[in-house]
Amino acid sequence: MELKVKFLKWTAGLPVAMLSSETAAEIGIRPQSMVLIKTLSRNPKKISSVIDIIEDSLKKNEILVSSEIRNKMGLKRGQKVDVNLPPLTKSLTFIKKKLNGRRLSNSEINEIVKDVVSNSLSEVEISLFVAGMCKEGMTEKEIIYMIKAMLKHGNKLNLKGEYIVDKHSIGGVPGNRTTPIVVSICSAAGLIFPKTSSRAITSAAGTADVIETIARVDFSIPELKKIIKKTNAFMVWGGSLEMVPADSKILNVEKMLTIDPRSQLIASIMSKKLAVGSKYILIDIPSGKNAKISRQKAKIMKRDFQDLGRYFHKKLRCVITDGSHPIGKGIGPCLELVDVIKVLNPNEQGPKDLEDKALFLSGEILEMVGKAKEGKGVELAKEILCSGKAFEKFKEIIRAQEGSFRRIKEAKFKRDIISKHGGKITEVNNKRIVEMAGILGCPADKFSGIYLHLNVNDRLKKGDKIVTLYSETKSRIADALKFYRESSPFSIK
Repeated sequence: MELKVKFLKWTAGLPVAMLSSETAAEIGIRPQSMVLIKTLSRNPKKISSVIDIIEDSLKKNEILVSSEIRNKMGLKRGQKVDVNLPPLTKSLTFIKKKLNGRRLSNSEINEIVKDVVSNSLSEVEISLFVAGMCKEGMTEKEIIYMIKAMLKHGNKLNLKGEYIVDKHSIGGVPGNRTTPIVVSICSAAGLIFPKTSSRAITSAAGTADVIETIARVDFSIPELKKIIKKTNAFMVWGGSLEMVPADSKILNVEKMLTIDPRSQLIASIMSKKLAVGSKYILIDIPSGKNAKISRQKAKIMKRDFQDLGRYFHKKLRCVITDGSHPIGKGIGPCLELVDVIKVLNPNEQGPKDLEDKALFLSGEILEMVGKAKEGKGVELAKEILCSGKAFEKFKEIIRAQEGSFRRIKEAKFKRDIISKHGGKITEVNNKRIVEMAGILGCPADKFSGIYLHLNVNDRLKKGDKIVTLYSETKSRIADALKFYRESSPFSIK
């Protein structure tokens, strides 16, 4: 059906178009289904788009498109396009094959990834693929096919240099905001550290959420090359670069489903490290009770990563760390940022557990690249941290990303939770902490979150503060207090 294009100053983050209900009925589509939009030219440009229905400001012969569609197709106002149901994709057959427990070939996985990137698969269909990976897993060969496909259908940074390093945590531990500290220490030591991060999937904040509190995290590849030339490092959101766009779209679905399949997690991490050109890669695998995975599964994952490192000819090291309780004091974007700054600033006292872990991870990287002898990495990392060089480097990176510490502020409302009796904290449930942070507004509300006054093995007496809750609304504070009373994350004996 030929329709006339209309625009709004509207960015959806993905290709989205709008039709009147009359036009949608004539084409035979429902809200949130997919259409194929094609230019009427000899060599037509095509794009698949999600459809929404609106009644105001649209006539029967019109289609309203997001800026993503306009820019990718080079459309002009009033131009006519062909809009119809998309053809059935082969990918759906392959996704069903995975759901039935069968292995996928290189070409089948490549087809799925290609269709994810081109927006030819709906969120429902991507959800089926995520469910298949979660239910049936993937072999090492399938994971390699997945990594190669995600790299093939995306951009690359192609940095040059001997010491290009990266690190990644599989997540699952509230707080644990080691990345900005590690990046600052290692780049101050002369290493090139192009850190791309995802936003929170199953946590209260990702590194991108934390840095976004005070700086830009969405840049083009040419902009990032200028930043890295100036500072040796950056900390940005990987989703804005389209280096592994399939991963970003799959992660969005995983976030809605609150699941993180092991095979996709491994493929996601490796593809992003390879896309930026990392030569040395450190993987942090928190494990244990209340962590994302058990210690036994961590050992298996460590072996998987090491095998992939050898396959792709990268110097890769994995460390299995304690993920049984939160690390640091702040949970939530801004509160975690404050912890980071206190650790980096030689004139302040940051959380000791966060500092120790960041020094350990930095030391591992410094030893990997030969900047420090084996066993001496932490010593060098501590020297760089205590000298203030790491803090100066962090400030330099934030300035390069158009940021300012002046953006830090406290949430509008806060509430202390006081201990009703004395004892010892024997456990802090990570999942409940994250859930309570979500109730308070994390990660969308940058200044909301939880401040932990006490952690595992701390003793307390009646009247001591256990946590302080922060939120932008009183109602969220009330909901979080109710959750705490019904499902307290703390076990006190």
